[in-house]
Amino acid sequence: GSSDLAQGRLERSTTQEAMGRVILGSRKGKSLIFTAKTRLRKGAVKLRATDYLERHGYIKGLIKKVEHEPARGAPVCEVVFHDPYRYKLKKELWVAVEGAHTGQFVYCGSKAQLAIGNVLPLGKMPEGTIISMCEEKAMDRGKLARASGTSCMVVGHSDDMKKTRIRLPSGSRKTVPSSCRAVVGIVAGGGRMDKPVLKAGNNFHKFKVKRNCWPKVRGSAKNPVEHPHGGGNHQHVGHPTTLARSSSAGQKVGLIAARRTGLLKGGAGKYKK
Repeated sequence: GSSDLAQGRLERSTTQEAMGRVILGSRKGKSLIFTAKTRLRKGAVKLRATDYLERHGYIKGLIKKVEHEPARGAPVCEVVFHDPYRYKLKKELWVAVEGAHTGQFVYCGSKAQLAIGNVLPLGKMPEGTIISMCEEKAMDRGKLARASGTSCMVVGHSDDMKKTRIRLPSGSRKTVPSSCRAVVGIVAGGGRMDKPVLKAGNNFHKFKVKRNCWPKVRGSAKNPVEHPHGGGNHQHVGHPTTLARSSSAGQKVGLIAARRTGLLKGGAGKYKK
């Protein structure tokens, strides 16, 4: 019996030695080392929650502050509204649009005017309006075009005015309900990427404030123990980089469950409509 036990122990120890390291991609989901640095952030950026006033009229707000938020390229502004039902003030945090300033009055609602900084439903905007902080589904409080310098454009409305077509910052087009709201204007802080990074130290500080995701080492530059693409006397992958969706966690690197690979050819004409 004791020899069997020893045999089992020996087998177990050899299998444990044969195991590789847990790869970085697997560690990222579980470890707190990789979570975002949120202590100094101002809060989630959202439009006002839709209410009766916004659907049928308008409400006036005041921009109290325009401030920088760590790890965000665009400045954020604090907008103060009177609560329509109780005697109190409601503070909202929005992404500041270009031209917004402290002390500015902004108006939200279907009856608001088309002016920079105002929030109104897409159905009330003429074609060609430049917008940001656009909702994807009605009442989700702003999901599209929120990064610095980005904007969407109202391309057209359906005949029954239920759907609106918008052009996203990527150039692709999307059809959303006309009841979705958006801020008029483009997000401030544009041209952020025009300045060259010049040195790694600048990237170090940029990502230090966001989360632990830099520097990124290529898989083929690692050792076999650390990555499925690692090792070899020349840096090469040595096998197809496409992988099944059902692969185990340690194998899931590269093109996971790819329907197609390679360059997108002939996509240039897609956005010229």
